[in-house]
Amino acid sequence: MRRLIKIIRNFLLLLIAATLLLAAILLFNVFSHRSRQIEVAAVPRATVDQGAAMRLSEAIRFQTISNFLNPEQGAEALQGLRAHIEKSFPAFHAAAKRELIGGHSLLYTWQGTDPKAAPIALLAHQDVVPVAPGTEKDWQQPPFEGVIADGYIWGRGSWDNKGNLYAMLEAAEQMAKQGFAPKRTIYFAFGHDEEVAGTRGARAIAAALAARGIKLDFLLDEGLLITDGILKGLDKPAALIGVAEKGYATLVLTAQATPGHSSMPPRQTAIGMMSAALARLEDHRLPMQIRGTVSEMFDTVAPEMSGFSRVVLSNLWLFKPLLLREFEKTGPTEATVRTTTALTIFNAGDKDNVLPGNAEATVNFRLLPGDTQASVIDHVRATVGNERIAVEPFPGNTDPPPVTGTAGPSFKMLNRTIREIFPDVIVAPGLMVAATDSRHFTGVTDTILRFSPVRATSDDLKRFHGTNERISVEGYADMIRFYRRLIENSAG
Repeated sequence: MRRLIKIIRNFLLLLIAATLLLAAILLFNVFSHRSRQIEVAAVPRATVDQGAAMRLSEAIRFQTISNFLNPEQGAEALQGLRAHIEKSFPAFHAAAKRELIGGHSLLYTWQGTDPKAAPIALLAHQDVVPVAPGTEKDWQQPPFEGVIADGYIWGRGSWDNKGNLYAMLEAAEQMAKQGFAPKRTIYFAFGHDEEVAGTRGARAIAAALAARGIKLDFLLDEGLLITDGILKGLDKPAALIGVAEKGYATLVLTAQATPGHSSMPPRQTAIGMMSAALARLEDHRLPMQIRGTVSEMFDTVAPEMSGFSRVVLSNLWLFKPLLLREFEKTGPTEATVRTTTALTIFNAGDKDNVLPGNAEATVNFRLLPGDTQASVIDHVRATVGNERIAVEPFPGNTDPPPVTGTAGPSFKMLNRTIREIFPDVIVAPGLMVAATDSRHFTGVTDTILRFSPVRATSDDLKRFHGTNERISVEGYADMIRFYRRLIENSAG
């Protein structure tokens, strides 16, 4: 009996010692993760032209909807937008050279005074996505009238991406009027088909720069936002800079079968085979992973967290499964840690009593850095497990572009600029889960940064490509202030 008591006592002592050691390790990791936020003084808020909101409002009225199969669908609207830009920003047009590339894309060159300084590029796109048919009645304001009401500029493109484009031009116009001459050349590249892969616009602009032997010091495109209330345990807004971007792979699956009368169906039909294949793809998604940029993001925000969230992010070696389960609960957070699988199109049959000879489905994947188109195709074929289903890639697919390091001067400059204009935020690197025009420029720069100076809550994220897209008038003014300060810091 005494021996048993002694064994139990020793076990309890060992358990207490292990618990204390674990607690010590957890606390050490919590307090050894020191803040990476740089100390920056906020700059005085520059005055913004009161007509800026109205000019963006007018731009929204041009329905520059891009269409992959009909590239000239929005030609008239793009021409109208181009004329509006020229009319609205005369000082900038006098200072910069404009070129038309790929039919409708715009490339402006604001020549620098120092020929030895490497140029930079600011990107935005002119095109917008359509409004989902039947949802027009759900908009509080008509989607293409650019109504200014209740402190907001409403309409498709106010956020994505005419807001960025016009904010850049407003900043450049102010500076040109004041006689500003950049030390380094600044390219303003405005594609016209970003929403349908950018193969005619941004890719053509990048090819033109490459043909001229131009190497950019850095490039800034649309990207991650200033999010508020989205990261649990973080009391401050988070400004995430996209130093990495997911790849884009759309695959077309086709199931072949013998057509015939519905009264004598075979054991396997085209629709049945395809349905089973798609169900398997959704049930066997690619694994969630925390690596690279996402891991660095957690390391950066961990010291800014409060409570148990700080403990978790400071000790991913222990709590990673718990964090992944939490991220799996919503689409936006899950997309950060997984190569996603999205079933987007299904076509089969045209009569209720006829078995179709084929069924076709389109599946879109957004690839984490480290995955490739080839690895995803292998995953699809292995998961489907049916040789009667063909798998073909769609034009415009791209592997994830190279990751930009956070130790370079361009990232630090952008970090400083954000905190000068938005002093209440914390800054961290992040992964851009959508595709941007910047992916076409990897041949002309090693440093690609993706950031949109827009504040957003979880409710606002639903407006992205959705109903009631809008941007606040004050938020738009801050965008203009941001781009002006960015130009000052990078080319002043």
